[in-house]
Amino acid sequence: MRVPRLEKKLGIEVYATRSLGIGGVIRFFPEDFMVEEILVNGSKAEIFPTEIQVRDASSPIKRHLLCVLVKRNWETLQAVRAIARQLGVSVRHVGIAGLKDATAITAQHITIEGITMEDTRKVHINDIKIHPLGYFHAKLSPYYLLGNSFKITIRRISRSRTDLQERISSVLREIQALGGVPNFFGHQRFGTMRPITHLVGKALVKGKFQKAVMLFLAKPSPTEHPESRKAREELWKTQDFKKALEMFPKSLHYERLILRHLAKNPSDFVGAFRRLPLKLQRLFPQAYQAYIFNKILSRRIMKGLPINKAEVGDYVIEIEPSGLPNALRYKVVSRDTISEVNKAIENGKMLLAIPLAGFKQKFSQGIQGEIEKNVLEEEKVSLEKFKIKGFPELSLKGELRAALARIKEFFIHEVTSDEANPRKNKVVTSFMLYRGSYATILLRELMKPRNPIKAGF
Repeated sequence: MRVPRLEKKLGIEVYATRSLGIGGVIRFFPEDFMVEEILVNGSKAEIFPTEIQVRDASSPIKRHLLCVLVKRNWETLQAVRAIARQLGVSVRHVGIAGLKDATAITAQHITIEGITMEDTRKVHINDIKIHPLGYFHAKLSPYYLLGNSFKITIRRISRSRTDLQERISSVLREIQALGGVPNFFGHQRFGTMRPITHLVGKALVKGKFQKAVMLFLAKPSPTEHPESRKAREELWKTQDFKKALEMFPKSLHYERLILRHLAKNPSDFVGAFRRLPLKLQRLFPQAYQAYIFNKILSRRIMKGLPINKAEVGDYVIEIEPSGLPNALRYKVVSRDTISEVNKAIENGKMLLAIPLAGFKQKFSQGIQGEIEKNVLEEEKVSLEKFKIKGFPELSLKGELRAALARIKEFFIHEVTSDEANPRKNKVVTSFMLYRGSYATILLRELMKPRNPIKAGF
């Protein structure tokens, strides 16, 4: 099965299923991609709440106000920035459990430090709503995230309904036999319209800070807005930061933050990059780490090694009662333990794990370890490089990540005609994924898109 060129650039080099896809388009409307966040305590952020219910939101210390943020077509960090500005608080006082899709309608929990429930009434932003719930005992972080529930509509499908049903059933049988889908980092981790996040991260890891900044500012993409593309192309040619500040559209907020610094300090690329919010800075080396993981996982699958069973030398991690994998509780599989480990995997108590590159992380052993070393050799980077000199705050220690993304509560709601596209069909599906797993990775197996950008990825 041929993998699109864009996906190969993101390290996703293979499909796990051989069945034909259904095609189609996601995100035709924002309402076609709905995400509701679930915390480990069971609290679910609902897009259309019938009544506001929450657990553990009655802390006697009234410091961290827990709210549900519902947004439409907003990037999470930009939404947080807009909310903080209206409330007159620092973005550092806003806690989130995870980033949500931008081209979508999403509901997630946030905590805001130092405000009252009444203060939330000051927030009047288009396509953003905040519902205060009560006071949480701490600032929200990914530690509290269980996963996300998705409801996705796939439109503009050319297949007949009978053919659709057959193809869906065939893909699902393969996924069920595998126990899930490869736990690739999804397209949005890298930027689908302008996939440069991991390239910037690679430059940072290699200590090429000027290159990192220039890639972020000036590497154009054929799929972005023409005004933005023209401004980037001009900067790439001229390196004139003052002129670029005049040309770059106001919508490119983060680029303009950097350009303002470089217009005054044209050789201070480290200082310029630090103008970005720290959360955003960290996304770049993490994206490069994700790209390497994707390549390693792809190569394992291409080599014919299983991702739902362990081989000698592999890492495995335990699954907590909540269903979350616990990367801190791991084993390296030996000849003596392989039978016991694979029984635990079969019983849903353990998962195969692959390292995320970092300066403290050791390679797997055996064949898997060789795959990891080969990928890093291809990249001309060592694990030690993830201790980034000049940017210690962006350094990555490394950790283990499950090789398989398990899918919960998968359901096909409709296979009907598409009211928005005459003579086409649509499929409405819902499912739940644990934190760190991407809906688009499941959807790519189901759809097999020839062009992920045109397909809405």
